[in-house]
Amino acid sequence: MPAKGVDSSCVLTGEDLLARFTALDTFLIEHQALWKPRPFTHRSLAWEASYPELALWLRGRTLEDAENAHNQPADLVDVPEPFASLAALSAELSAVGELPGHALEAAGHRLNVDVPGRKWQQIEAFASRLAFASQPTHWLDWCSGKGHLGRRLLSDGQQLTCVEYDPALVASGQALSQRHHLHALHAEQDVLAANASGVLNAAHTPVALHACGDLHVRLMQLASAAGCQQMAIAPCCYNRISRSEYQPVSSVGSRSFLHLSVEDLALPMSETVTAGARVRRQRDTSMARRLAFDLLQRQLRGVDEYLPTPSLPSAWLDKPFADYCRDLAALKELSTVGSQDWPALEAAGWLRLAEVRNLELLRGLFRRPLELWLNLDRALFLVELGYVVRLGTFCDTPLTPRNFMLLAERV
Repeated sequence: MPAKGVDSSCVLTGEDLLARFTALDTFLIEHQALWKPRPFTHRSLAWEASYPELALWLRGRTLEDAENAHNQPADLVDVPEPFASLAALSAELSAVGELPGHALEAAGHRLNVDVPGRKWQQIEAFASRLAFASQPTHWLDWCSGKGHLGRRLLSDGQQLTCVEYDPALVASGQALSQRHHLHALHAEQDVLAANASGVLNAAHTPVALHACGDLHVRLMQLASAAGCQQMAIAPCCYNRISRSEYQPVSSVGSRSFLHLSVEDLALPMSETVTAGARVRRQRDTSMARRLAFDLLQRQLRGVDEYLPTPSLPSAWLDKPFADYCRDLAALKELSTVGSQDWPALEAAGWLRLAEVRNLELLRGLFRRPLELWLNLDRALFLVELGYVVRLGTFCDTPLTPRNFMLLAERV
């Protein structure tokens, strides 16, 4: 439970950071048997024996039921325990307040013309939460893409450096800055390379909006070593790391008994709010076919365990279902498929998809707590390096579920 005196709906700073991390650490470790196993790869889950009523209730729901509850599983009612109790504790432990916002000057130079609407709204929200004790003089847009965020932040008398790995994006960004008559340096740089420290110095205020995994961790490491007095980071894609297991960055995190695989780190990323109907249909068809093939491969191999399959081009979904299964079996060098009741197998795949999606709702209760745990590990790392850190949200979830933001400064 949260430490006494800690308001779970406030922006986290100071002692609250450690108190919340400790509470989340206990919660995640105690219940890891409920959220670590993936229903997609297991036909039955160990926890179902302990909570048969909950398992039966979830398995009896439709795919549409699961889709409707996906983003807010805690809102489900009349669910057998321990679902409701876990949902209440999850909500309490993962509640964090909004960072204070301020009105932005209207964007000049038609900066938003080249930016997709949702991305521009995220940039505006991120920029409106930036507040430091001293006014930045030189923005550094980390993993900048075309530099849209950096250009939005740039004011008279300030400088801007945009750091990006993709040379095509660097060129496009430089062209956009020139078109808008803004003085900005767009630098091509692999931020994971040994020489990446050369692009940072103490005068920079680094910002990173949705830099993935290792990329934003690298920024924290290099910016603190370079003596940067302030930085702002909205993390994303925690599973995009080079290791097979998560390596905590704070000393507190390193002492935790919570061990996270790359698959575990993907849990927070399973919440989506932007997919259109066509994309969702394609995703569902792909997953239903994979689950049907999973039933088939267990039969063919005589081994009741999941067999990983590679990512397949979307054109595979245009194949007749029987051809899809035969071709995938050949790809995995399985024995001859033989005669099958293909309509029944395809229907079983869709039934399994409904079960998987509904069983995933229990895991969904741990998405936000795990994501906050990861952000607190980063916050505590910066605290250990002498920064004052504020951790809160910069926008509402419908704009982006990756709405945690770290503001750090050495005062």
